[in-house]
Amino acid sequence: MADTKLVEMKNIHKSFGKVVALQGVDFEVGPNEVVGLIGDNGAGKSTLIKILSGVYPPTKGEIYIKGQKIDLKNYSVRKAHELGIETVFQEQALGVKQSIWRNLFLGRERKVTDHIGFFQLDRAKKETNRMMKELLGFTGGGVLPDSAVRTLSGGERQGIAIGRAMYFKADLVILDEPTRALSVKEVGKVLDFIKKVKDSGKSCIYISHTIANIYSVSDRFVILDRGRVVGRYNRKQISEPDLNEVLIQIHHAPEPEPAS
Repeated sequence: MADTKLVEMKNIHKSFGKVVALQGVDFEVGPNEVVGLIGDNGAGKSTLIKILSGVYPPTKGEIYIKGQKIDLKNYSVRKAHELGIETVFQEQALGVKQSIWRNLFLGRERKVTDHIGFFQLDRAKKETNRMMKELLGFTGGGVLPDSAVRTLSGGERQGIAIGRAMYFKADLVILDEPTRALSVKEVGKVLDFIKKVKDSGKSCIYISHTIANIYSVSDRFVILDRGRVVGRYNRKQISEPDLNEVLIQIHHAPEPEPAS
């Protein structure tokens, strides 16, 4: 169906021992949509996306991807990849001493092997060069497939991580604080990469503490606070100052009474 949601998470709970991280969260992402996921530290943002990414199982709840109910007992990071979900965590999973092409195919070498299983180096470098130019807009001669990741700026490294997700044809790219500790110029590069995800017809979940950044690229906002969804807004319905005011009010609100 045309209106099928890309992702739908229903009544998601997650506890780590006596620590309750998520309490009955409903969350969804539509096709070709950028959703800004907002909340303070400890709100449950990273826990929610790690459940969606297959890192953690929920304590309770249901997940549907492209209308298909997921068997959570057999859900994993690999299964999420197979279903078109790629995550770029704030702790960048890049080998900084390795080349860009090695990072692109790390763990997925079979994507560039021949029919008898031999790794095709020339093909790997050619595909990396194509990814860099077509997906990331690296048109200068200074950055090559053989360039070590450590020689790249912070924004370029995030671009490689995002480009890797796009290269493997993810339908949903999840970005967990991708602009943390970056300069203003580098932040601009990452926001441009997010726009490329949208322009390519794909969807994105963007987690950030910086409202100006998240507001500039998101179609919709979901606010988490202490493991619960406390706000949902379409970008057309709320201005950036009003969104900031909502967050200030939530931050100063008293903690809700525990459920009986």
